[in-house]
Amino acid sequence: QVQLVESGGGLVQAGGSLRLSCAYSGRTSSNYDMGWFRQAPGKEREFVAAIRRSGSSIYSDSVKGRFTISRDNAKNTVYLQMNSLKLEDTAVYYCAARQPGWYASGVESEYIYWGQGTQVTVSS
Repeated sequence: QVQLVESGGGLVQAGGSLRLSCAYSGRTSSNYDMGWFRQAPGKEREFVAAIRRSGSSIYSDSVKGRFTISRDNAKNTVYLQMNSLKLEDTAVYYCAARQPGWYASGVESEYIYWGQGTQVTVSS
């Protein structure tokens, strides 16, 4: 079992920055691939970014160049640095974990552990 706890959400003006954190714990949790997903009001949850233990990462087209995913394996924490935030980035952001794979993945169904989510609101 892996436990995930997100933090760092809040209210920010468009063009601003936020950094989300996700602390993970549990046996062998440091080996897991980690991902960030988000769900905006009235929309389905969507992939944002993912990172393997090695540090290789992928991003959705909508955030590429603005968001950066990273992880500190010693601290069992994964981060999502969000810059140049837009109104459409408003959503509940979820941290998730999946069994390690050969490559980073944005497929939601592959992620088996989920955090409770943290709200990010971007205002004009």
